[in-house]
Amino acid sequence: MTDTPSENQNLDLECRDLVRNFGDFVAVDNVSFGVPEGEFFSILGPSGCGKTTIMRMMAGFQKPTSGDILIKGKSVVNVPPNKRPVNMVFQHLALFPMMTVAENIAYGLKRKGLGKSEITDKVNSVLDRMDLPTSGGKSINQLSGGQKQRIAIARCLVLEPAALLLDEPLGALDLKLREHMKVELKKMQEQFGTTFVYITHDQSEALVMSDHVAVMNEGKFEQIGTPQDLYYQPDTSFVAGFVGDTNQWTGRVESVDKTGVRLTSEMGVTLLATPAGNTQISKGDDVNIFVRPESVIIATNKNRIAEMDNSITGDVVSILFNGANSRALIRDRQTGGELDVVLPQTGEFSHLKQGTEMHVGWGMAQAKAFTKTSSNQGDT
Repeated sequence: MTDTPSENQNLDLECRDLVRNFGDFVAVDNVSFGVPEGEFFSILGPSGCGKTTIMRMMAGFQKPTSGDILIKGKSVVNVPPNKRPVNMVFQHLALFPMMTVAENIAYGLKRKGLGKSEITDKVNSVLDRMDLPTSGGKSINQLSGGQKQRIAIARCLVLEPAALLLDEPLGALDLKLREHMKVELKKMQEQFGTTFVYITHDQSEALVMSDHVAVMNEGKFEQIGTPQDLYYQPDTSFVAGFVGDTNQWTGRVESVDKTGVRLTSEMGVTLLATPAGNTQISKGDDVNIFVRPESVIIATNKNRIAEMDNSITGDVVSILFNGANSRALIRDRQTGGELDVVLPQTGEFSHLKQGTEMHVGWGMAQAKAFTKTSSNQGDT
């Protein structure tokens, strides 16, 4: 793992050597991390990796088998959920349909025993900051999906928690609204300055919103880093394959020097690559190689890619049109393998069709090589 907070940072929330067993099954396996004050921190991983279990332990709904959880420097392992200075937003929001918007937001304040005028002031203030100043008297059923999300978050933020825990809150939204709410959530977090801890299996959500992301796999953290670190400098083959789209090959190393590694792929093609992160690679090692689709140069003229470290000639299998994110699948004439390539939005390749001959290439630095043991899991 990399880029964990330093000891002199003020941590709103910290987990130390956290373990959670369910019988013989280890759901969370000795996880440690800290979330600095005012940060948007995400835990990203596939279903069943243990991320929601961590959040439920932070919220107090489950108790660790061992380890400690600290909020503002104080252990809360034995503190019940309603006494912890955190609040949680669930995927299905859990708003009260029989209450108005203002009554939903005021619910926690009333339970804390605040006076009526103070509650009104706080509710009006948070509605203004959520850009919903006239919605207090509305029924929850009168709100759009995005507005409901904001009210669920407002109901938590009005209590001024040390940290807000969000368990896949965008999972039930349609694609367009989910894309909009990613931006809105980040803006809310920056506006309120509250520490957010966000759980998701959606890499786009984690990369767009987070200051730091922990990638989790089989109960462990594979890597903690900024979104840029995880995308461009993955520490393990699992992170390289899980975060972002990628082309992947396996091969055996033929030679290693200070510039990189030369290997033979499983299809018999010679490739040049660079060891990823702190990966130690030796001659004879079996490795995984990852190349991002946007790192591949595409051309109809072979001379444009002839001098690149790696190149193939192939044919267009299909065009995957997605506006600015359109791609082409190129089938290598020599091996029959397919390569995913991002199409530049210059119009240069608007004429492409199935069967068009294409030449593609990429540099050694863009091909990241991992030994097959450089992950908690191995191959993705």
